[in-house]
Amino acid sequence: MSDGHGPTPETPSGWSAEQPPPYSAPPASPWTAPSAQPQQQVPYGQPYGDTPQQQRPDALGPQTPYPPHPPQPNQSNQPNQPNYPNQPNQPHQQPPQGWGPHPAPGYGPHAPALRPGIIPLRPLGLGDILDGTIKLIRSNPKAVLGLSAVAALLAAVPLAIGQVFVLNSMSGILSDPGSVSTAESELTTIYGVAGQYIGSIISYAIQFVVVTLLTGVLTRILGRAVFGGNITAGEAWRLVKGRVPALFGVVGLMAVIMLVPLIVFVGLIVALAANASSSDAGWIALVSILFVIVYLAYYLYFRTRFALASPAVVLEGRGPLDAMRRSWHLVSGDFWRCFGILLLTSLLVGLVASILTVPFTLAGTMFGMFGAGSAATTVVSAVLITIGATLGSMFTYPFEAGVSGLLYADRRMRSEAFDLVLQTAAIEQQRQGWVHASADELWHPSNSAGS
Repeated sequence: MSDGHGPTPETPSGWSAEQPPPYSAPPASPWTAPSAQPQQQVPYGQPYGDTPQQQRPDALGPQTPYPPHPPQPNQSNQPNQPNYPNQPNQPHQQPPQGWGPHPAPGYGPHAPALRPGIIPLRPLGLGDILDGTIKLIRSNPKAVLGLSAVAALLAAVPLAIGQVFVLNSMSGILSDPGSVSTAESELTTIYGVAGQYIGSIISYAIQFVVVTLLTGVLTRILGRAVFGGNITAGEAWRLVKGRVPALFGVVGLMAVIMLVPLIVFVGLIVALAANASSSDAGWIALVSILFVIVYLAYYLYFRTRFALASPAVVLEGRGPLDAMRRSWHLVSGDFWRCFGILLLTSLLVGLVASILTVPFTLAGTMFGMFGAGSAATTVVSAVLITIGATLGSMFTYPFEAGVSGLLYADRRMRSEAFDLVLQTAAIEQQRQGWVHASADELWHPSNSAGS
């Protein structure tokens, strides 16, 4: 018999004529000296110690030492040989189950945008803006809804008192229809005029102050919430109080821009009506209708142009005029999209606020009109009207401020590549494990990638 290192001279009786090939050299050890020449593995079927046939250097293309064999079913690879799919001496193997083909460059799904806070750090769509505003309210309800409720309550109380006074004057008409003239005379006295209009004037004045302050505080909370950080109302106020004069400057300039054309037109109409005859009433009414249409377009245009001025004051530290120029520049090039988002937001907010306000207002009105002027009915009516106005405004104020702030962030991402700055900062904050207060400084325009 053979010792396993050479061919068998003869086949013993009883053995099959087809025998496995003789033993070859053992596989080379992976642990070899760095300077040692790697030992070449002897192919199967060649006696141990013989040098395998070398391929000529000038040969063209890979040479196969063995002719290819047709694949046989249930035939596995030779023992001690690795199963490489791209080995030249073996047929191509299919990748293991679960491995898919590599996608071509430029195709396949993109990785989701980084989202450490209320919005993804990429240019935002309408759904992202509305969803981010809701997440702003849910992520910090005490600061957002608490401050909004206080601001709404302060503005609602004077208005409710004025409405209750008017309802008490009308309650006598229901019990005695002949007292219409008496009720009208009460409403035309100085106390009646004060009850009808002074409450509304005080409410608007309070609303002017508290909504301006609330917008600044909510914008600062939003600036930190983009990175996933929370901030208390007290801390937000400490950061915003230095920007309060600039905020009032922006709101005051906006009031002048909106009210001056209206005041001038009303003065002209009054002067014309005083000197016109009865036949001129038709064209005066037509001119008034045309003015209302033109003024509505005027109001919406400038409201859209300066909608981002308050975020620029709070987050960038700009003055009133500079902030309004900044808002004008950011809106330029995307005016209709900004206009549509702001208009849709106003419609949605108005619808939701009406759903919250109307039931309480109707109940308060019924109590005031059918309560026969009793003190208890007057108090209940005022409370119901106040609750309705507070609930509606408590939702309206933060939602409008949130949409304005996120639209400002979106315009900076689109026009200044600001999303790259936000992503870099968010990755660093995730590495540190917390949101540092220095994140507020990233909103300065000098940090924009496009600056």
